[in-house]
Amino acid sequence: MTPHNEAKKEDIAKIVLMPGDPLRAKYIADNFLENPKLINSVRNMFGYTGTYKAKEITVFSSGMGMPSMGIYCYELYKFYDVDTIIRIGSCGGYSPDLNIFDTVLVDNSYTEGNFAFAFDGETCHTASADKYTNSIIEKTAKELNINYVKTDCTCTECFDYYVKNIDTLISRFPKELNIKTAEMESFALFYTAKKLNKKASCLLTVVDNHYKPEKEATAEERQNSLNEMIKLALESSLNLTI
Repeated sequence: MTPHNEAKKEDIAKIVLMPGDPLRAKYIADNFLENPKLINSVRNMFGYTGTYKAKEITVFSSGMGMPSMGIYCYELYKFYDVDTIIRIGSCGGYSPDLNIFDTVLVDNSYTEGNFAFAFDGETCHTASADKYTNSIIEKTAKELNINYVKTDCTCTECFDYYVKNIDTLISRFPKELNIKTAEMESFALFYTAKKLNKKASCLLTVVDNHYKPEKEATAEERQNSLNEMIKLALESSLNLTI
């Protein structure tokens, strides 16, 4: 147990799917897991463990932003011996090539923030997903005929709706990265996993696009209509070797 997690060590599986929204965690448990058990409700950050096609899986919410993700993924890795976390979240599109509800697999996550410096004094602004886990996700997507876009993302400290000038933000992206999406948690997950010698990947669903402002997912759709991404994460978990 930790100050943020009341689960017992044996309550949590080696593979964790991590949405930001606690209600999305509940939705996944209710609709995809067999015999789900609520194993954490501290601060209403819901966590559930059940089975998916006979494999034990935990779904645990992270909350919003790098500080919240940093707490929950660190504790799951460090104190609960979790091996792999797959973030499953929503993102904004920063490319006209992306459409609403496209599935995105993140390769590299870039932040202008100082999470790494706060964590251990390192000046680091780009962190990468685990190559093995991403390879399994790609292989599974092809087997299931699920279309996905593999790209880099920016991990922001300010919700991009509130950023004064998105084009100025985009102009600051490193030219060597192929950043097409924005979200708020992946850098903290990838960086923490690297420091603790664990595995992390990030699947996202596009719910709005800077270049297509007339199209946007509703709050209900953000919570409940990300099933293709959820299915891909679950099926990939079956293929992961721990």
